[in-house]
Amino acid sequence: MKILVKLAAGLVVAAAFMGNAANAQTVLRSSDTHPDGYPTVEAVEYFGELVKERTAGRYSVEVYHSAQLGEEKDTIEQVRSGVIELNRVSMAPFNGTVKESIVPALPYLFRSEEHMHKVMDGAIGDQIKTAFESAGVVVLAFYDAGARSFYNKQKPISSVADMKGLKFRVIQSDIFVDMVAALGANATPMPYGEVYSGIETGVIDGAENNFPSYDTAKHFEVAKNYSLDEHTILPEVFVMNKAVFDKLTPEVQEIFKQAAKDSVAKQRELWAAKVKESRAKVEAAGAQITTPEKQGFIDAMKPVYEKHVTDAVLKKMVEDVRAVQ
Repeated sequence: MKILVKLAAGLVVAAAFMGNAANAQTVLRSSDTHPDGYPTVEAVEYFGELVKERTAGRYSVEVYHSAQLGEEKDTIEQVRSGVIELNRVSMAPFNGTVKESIVPALPYLFRSEEHMHKVMDGAIGDQIKTAFESAGVVVLAFYDAGARSFYNKQKPISSVADMKGLKFRVIQSDIFVDMVAALGANATPMPYGEVYSGIETGVIDGAENNFPSYDTAKHFEVAKNYSLDEHTILPEVFVMNKAVFDKLTPEVQEIFKQAAKDSVAKQRELWAAKVKESRAKVEAAGAQITTPEKQGFIDAMKPVYEKHVTDAVLKKMVEDVRAVQ
């Protein structure tokens, strides 16, 4: 009788454990270098809300904004190794790992943000997503980061000649280093979080980025001259560790993919509003915005393409991007 009682009690405990396991919540950690409220941060938070709702609470996402888990170079390694599950980063730091990521980083390749959207939402975007899997991550979404332009504390930039000798922080990417060199300036790869002090102390004269980053990182306080050269329209990537993604059931994988797709529409809406807001804010604070003659910048990029677009795959991709109307 005692044996039967113990067996029954054991079955009750086991059933309770199995029930708890079935209802257990898996919390996924996601990193972002930008501050709370930034469009990419809000987009990933929205993604997390959709995932939690559509999986009935089985999965949720904690977003660590403001580089709480490290700068992008560090968090890329963390997500590839599985230390964290999700990450929103610029595509450029992947240039040395995923060759197809080189194409969206090329200067003056995209004619507009609308052109970039068509490319990244289509077959070329799918080709790039597939290529990222070799780096141990799955691309869930491409987010907007607008057009990147140069800004500095020394002088307005109206032409390529004005770039000569200036020191600019760039993303840790060989393409960006070579782009700046082709314009006669000096490139200094540097973590995003060190740019403000770098400009303030004179280690660098300026940097290059979009209006929301120029605003939220307060770079406009130390570098008043913003030049709308718009050299790249570089999308961001929202990635997930591939091993973690592969362990999800097919049903949950589809939920993650659709939630990410839905978050893209949200992010684009937030991004457009933030660009207008940030430009107005920095202009009101005294930033001097100039529009240089772009053709000289475009012409100077020939050696960048010659060095980085070297094989048949990349050459075909560039042709295909330019053919998208």
